[in-house]
Amino acid sequence: MKLKKPKLEPKVSAGSMADIAFLLLIFFLVSTRLLQDKGLMLQLPTDLEPTETPIHERNLFKVLINSKNQYLIEGQVRSDLSGLVEEIKSFVKNPNSNPTLSESPEKAIISIKTQRGAQYASFISVLDLIKESYYQLYGESVGLSSDEFRKLSKANPSELALYQKARKAFPMNISIADPDKLK
Repeated sequence: MKLKKPKLEPKVSAGSMADIAFLLLIFFLVSTRLLQDKGLMLQLPTDLEPTETPIHERNLFKVLINSKNQYLIEGQVRSDLSGLVEEIKSFVKNPNSNPTLSESPEKAIISIKTQRGAQYASFISVLDLIKESYYQLYGESVGLSSDEFRKLSKANPSELALYQKARKAFPMNISIADPDKLK
């Protein structure tokens, strides 16, 4: 009688599987680009003693956003933002010395105020239009479009001079007020 040999079943060594999985994890973490949120490019004020400077009502262009994302622009209720860019440009420039518009571009302040509950998208839309109106003013003052002005290279001395000239003529004075509480 023959003795039966025990059958050897093939086995996979799982001891090194943890090492391989760890190495793959490190490889993918190093080789994958993670998305980074850019956020808003806003320059926050420095930590100085608060000083109150008188602001004439004439030099203040007010935009309010309520919790239902409705706009109150210069005392007029609006459901959309059409025409806001042109209104801001004429407010800041005041080409005909209109007494209801700002005294000068240097004194013009655009104020944005929201109520709590207003969507960020509404705030960002208003902020984008305000900045667009200033970029159009900058471009017009140096004979460029707003897109061409944004593409100016500050490394190039002649383009830097155009940039500084436009920014000096129309300082971007935007006030972002703390939101109101809902009642």
